[in-house]
Amino acid sequence: MSKRGASPPPEGTLIKRARSGSPAPNTQIAISSSNNERDQGLIRTIKRTSSLEAPIISLSGSHSAEILSCRFDPTGQNIAACSADRSVSLWRTYSPNTNYGLISNLHKAPILDLQWSLSSQVLYTVAADHTLNVTDLTTGQRVRKLHAHRGIINSLDRTLAGGAGVELVVTGADDGTIRVWEGGDEGPKHPVSVYELGCPVTAVCWSADGSSIYAGALDNEIHVIDFRKNEEVYSLMGHTDTPTSLSLSPNGNYLLSPSFSSQTIIHDVRPFSPSPSRVHRVLMGAPAGFENTLLRGAWSKDDDGRRVGVGGADRTVCIWEVESGKVLYKLPGHKGTVTAVDFHPKEPIILTGSKDGTMLLGEIEPSIGV
Repeated sequence: MSKRGASPPPEGTLIKRARSGSPAPNTQIAISSSNNERDQGLIRTIKRTSSLEAPIISLSGSHSAEILSCRFDPTGQNIAACSADRSVSLWRTYSPNTNYGLISNLHKAPILDLQWSLSSQVLYTVAADHTLNVTDLTTGQRVRKLHAHRGIINSLDRTLAGGAGVELVVTGADDGTIRVWEGGDEGPKHPVSVYELGCPVTAVCWSADGSSIYAGALDNEIHVIDFRKNEEVYSLMGHTDTPTSLSLSPNGNYLLSPSFSSQTIIHDVRPFSPSPSRVHRVLMGAPAGFENTLLRGAWSKDDDGRRVGVGGADRTVCIWEVESGKVLYKLPGHKGTVTAVDFHPKEPIILTGSKDGTMLLGEIEPSIGV
């Protein structure tokens, strides 16, 4: 008894039928090498999680050199990026993603970090020319220029929690000092306070209540300085190399710090920590590379800080779940080291800036509520 031969292959393309009640065509992608619409086969549905025009959007063309920092504004409607070409670009988050502003030659050297003001329409920038600039975003004009330090300024942060409704800006620089300035478009030329750390400062960050300053330095420690007493209270250990940036969790309890050792540590900065070392999590997966770039990490804000993201020299962004320490995403797309990461304040959107001079906006899955 002979076996039946294999049935001949059917003509045409394999079609995967969409289920009834299928979503609108704009969330479907047809995958086929054929240009003929009738032959296009697999229809894959993409579940959209944000209001972006597309799941991934590239923002390019405004910078001729590496992007060193990029951040969403407090509303999430705008994006600012600063670059080694000494300019700041301003973008719209949502469609159309226009580059509505390019403020060039703001400094005389690469702009290393920027922050949106929390209280007024100004942008703070620090650069390798030792200055802190305040730019009015309604006019695009520089309204204040402060000769803030005697060395390259690596980082800045701002807070409104210091009391009296005055925005305070802290800067850390290679001259080994941490200085606090009065923010806004007008204010004194002299700092409110100066703290001598004694070795170059790579990163600064305010505590949630504005009473302490966290400062990462070349001695591999994160120093906690009481702003009112102007003295060091304690220091956070654990790093084997220099911390590259500091970012406080949305609830103010944890501090994220990537470092040159490719180790990212989350410290517990609550007043009473259950762990004597105050190390909450040690995260691996974002290589720092040999270029000693100040990589800037961030916390997700739409889910109250359940995830953190840090870029790496492998041209990807690593996103971890804080509670488990697991890598959730390793996002490719850039052609150079990913220097800066920021999360949207209200939606599961991640923004990354890179040494290739471009930014990528991408939506991720929203966190599952516990």
